[in-house]
Amino acid sequence: MKFPILATLAVLTAVTGAEARPQRAVKAPDRAEAESVMSPLRQAATDCFAETVMSNPKAIREARAGHWYEAASVTGFLCRPEVAAMIQTHDRLFGAKTGERYFKGAYAKHLDKQLAERLQPMLERKAVASAEPPAEKAGAEDAAPAE
Repeated sequence: MKFPILATLAVLTAVTGAEARPQRAVKAPDRAEAESVMSPLRQAATDCFAETVMSNPKAIREARAGHWYEAASVTGFLCRPEVAAMIQTHDRLFGAKTGERYFKGAYAKHLDKQLAERLQPMLERKAVASAEPPAEKAGAEDAAPAE
């Protein structure tokens, strides 16, 4: 009977007496330093998303509708290495779990703007090409003397 009580008491004493492992404080990096590290990673991820959106018909449909984040999500698995590098670096610079929040928040807004800027001109429907020369050239060719 004494053993279970003593064992419980010993465990409680060990638990309350033990210090929790102190958390390592993450020193906030200098803003310019952090930007110089994050910028190429953000650019690589954005480049990947832009390329993959333009190579997938479903993603192109989402992009034409102005749903940039959804368009990137269709092909996002192809950019997993770039996104993982960005998230892991953000975690290393600013602390655990900050990279995921950054990716879903600030980076998602950045991605929407960047994809719209880059891809909108390519997605605008172009006039159908014609083999006919423009009217001003056609008139000039008709007026030229025949040889």
